[in-house]
Amino acid sequence: MEKDVEIGIFGGTGIYDSGLLENAQEVDIDTPYGKPSDTITVGIFKGRKIAFLPRHGKKHTIPPHMINFKANIWAFKELGVTRIIAPSAVGSLKEELEPGHFALPSQFLDFTKSRDGSFSEEGRVIHISVADPFCPELQSLVLQVTEKQGLKMHKDCTYVCIEGPRFSTKAESKLYRFTGADIIGMTLVPECQLAREAQMCYVSISTVTDYDVWFEKPVTAKKVLETLSKNVEKTKTILTELIDKIPKTRSCSCAKALEEAEF
Repeated sequence: MEKDVEIGIFGGTGIYDSGLLENAQEVDIDTPYGKPSDTITVGIFKGRKIAFLPRHGKKHTIPPHMINFKANIWAFKELGVTRIIAPSAVGSLKEELEPGHFALPSQFLDFTKSRDGSFSEEGRVIHISVADPFCPELQSLVLQVTEKQGLKMHKDCTYVCIEGPRFSTKAESKLYRFTGADIIGMTLVPECQLAREAQMCYVSISTVTDYDVWFEKPVTAKKVLETLSKNVEKTKTILTELIDKIPKTRSCSCAKALEEAEF
């Protein structure tokens, strides 16, 4: 298998369905950790080789707590991916982060419970640093693109990642607000930390779909999907310009993440 794919995108909504990829083909990869969420679509966009993998499966059949994050990251690594762009849907924990806005996480709080979050195994222990969990180069490019496009992007956000698939109780939601966090979702962890262990650049682009239940209005999956569908075109526009701006070589330290992480 050729390792010549540059950029991996989780969630393929937008470009994935738009027919913009040239020479698109479906790639089926087996990993030491089992099957990824689905087959991976690989193709050319603006001269760059791109891979798309829907983290919940193409028919959205995999709940957040059952995503095989290790297989997904491993599969991208097998294809040669060095940079990951990860669109996702989140709830808002602050009034100023309104549904329809975008958020750029720079930190996370991990409230997941049962996920396998490391490639560490017997004989190999990885103490990865996630003091700054996201690639600064990719984050800077996202901000440039969204500012140019006039989109409402909230930067330096803290993302609370919960186990799911249920939404929060009011008490939990108020606790998360008390931490000072900005947004809440179910997929960031361990996806971003596994990418760091794999020495891949990673950036999350979060679409705010609703106010979390602290807002005294229960969250519904239907409402989340409505807001998400309205923002698909905006997300696609961000991705198309972002891909064009990503330089061929990396100037960040993500590629050296393991240098001081292992004994």
